[in-house]
Amino acid sequence: MKLPPLRRRRSRAAVRIEPSRLTVRDTVGEAFAGVLQRPARSALTALGTVLGVGTFVAVLGLTATTSSQIDSRFNLLTATEVSVEDIAREKNTFAGPGFPADADLRVERLNGVRHAGVLYTVRLDSNAGGVRAAPVGGAQGGGERTDVVAASPGALQAAVPRMAQGRLYDEYHSRTRQRVAVLGSGTAARLGITTLDTRPAVFIGTEPFTVIGIIDDVERKADLLLSVMVPRTTAEDIWGPPEGTGTTMLIATDIGAAQQVARLAPTALRPDHPEYLKAVPPPDPRTLRSGVTSDLEQLFLVLAGICLVIGAVGIANTTLVAVLERTGEIGLRRALGARGRHVTAQFLAESGALGALGGLVGTSLGTLTVVGVAVIRDWTPVIHPATVATAPLLGLITGVLAGLYPAGRAARIQPAEALRR
Repeated sequence: MKLPPLRRRRSRAAVRIEPSRLTVRDTVGEAFAGVLQRPARSALTALGTVLGVGTFVAVLGLTATTSSQIDSRFNLLTATEVSVEDIAREKNTFAGPGFPADADLRVERLNGVRHAGVLYTVRLDSNAGGVRAAPVGGAQGGGERTDVVAASPGALQAAVPRMAQGRLYDEYHSRTRQRVAVLGSGTAARLGITTLDTRPAVFIGTEPFTVIGIIDDVERKADLLLSVMVPRTTAEDIWGPPEGTGTTMLIATDIGAAQQVARLAPTALRPDHPEYLKAVPPPDPRTLRSGVTSDLEQLFLVLAGICLVIGAVGIANTTLVAVLERTGEIGLRRALGARGRHVTAQFLAESGALGALGGLVGTSLGTLTVVGVAVIRDWTPVIHPATVATAPLLGLITGVLAGLYPAGRAARIQPAEALRR
């Protein structure tokens, strides 16, 4: 018996099934239930993201913190250092030395100059015997060459030395051409000179020099620690004036005066031929800071990226294993009406939750690392708020990307096949 058209339409409406739905609340709840079901494995899975995000935050924070310290150190040393090079022979083959005999006094009259002096490496005859601590025998030091530096008293003071023993030679020694020497700590150890109580001497070739001081450290011109320093006037009296290039003047200035001193020094030294001298001012501190910051960021961000990749692989592997273990559960959900996109959303939510938790923990550890290093070094910690805000989001994105393949594979599982397993 056929039903009337109206009743037939009502019967079809009565057996109509509403499509299944998965709310955001249910998705989040299922995700955290899956994460907390195996807490130990979830913690190990999130460890890679923790390391990656923590390294990311620590790198950016430490880079910003160290960059803020560059200005102060730059001002104390590099920003107060000017060097002047003798290029007279490059300009004129027949020109004599570019620096006059009273070069130190001329430059020290400039406003803002603290100390200034000329220095150069003495060219010794290869048959002279080198530097030794005894009047006879070959050069000491295991065959290593020891440089002899002719330096004005002002040049040694501009290097900011810290004395281990004795003293520096002064203007009296330079004016009277005394045969005295100051040793760097490395050279003193090489020659076996450990004390000045015995009034030791060194022999440069056949010329004896009384050792009056041993320098333990310098803030500028670290190569002086491996040299023997003698007064410039004494060196010129014994070996003659320097030949060719290589003579420089080291100038220590007040903070902020370096650029002006660099402009005025060539004219003050050689008003007749200022082009014979080349002044080298300190570099721009902003350029130096940006260069150091860029190098640090590039180096350590690569490390952070590697850690994030390792974390993503760990999350993907664990999520894929979870899909295989829960095949029956997935099939039951599909049989009860869950759609493929619902299964995808569930597993993406789980991997995203692992990434977000790892990002939060990594952000905390990275911030604590920056603060800890700053406290130990007595620095002011600097962390940009945007770094702290975006780091957990970076962990979330890493987790979601890692879960794309496992979630897609779970969505393709057929209910009948899953229930047979």
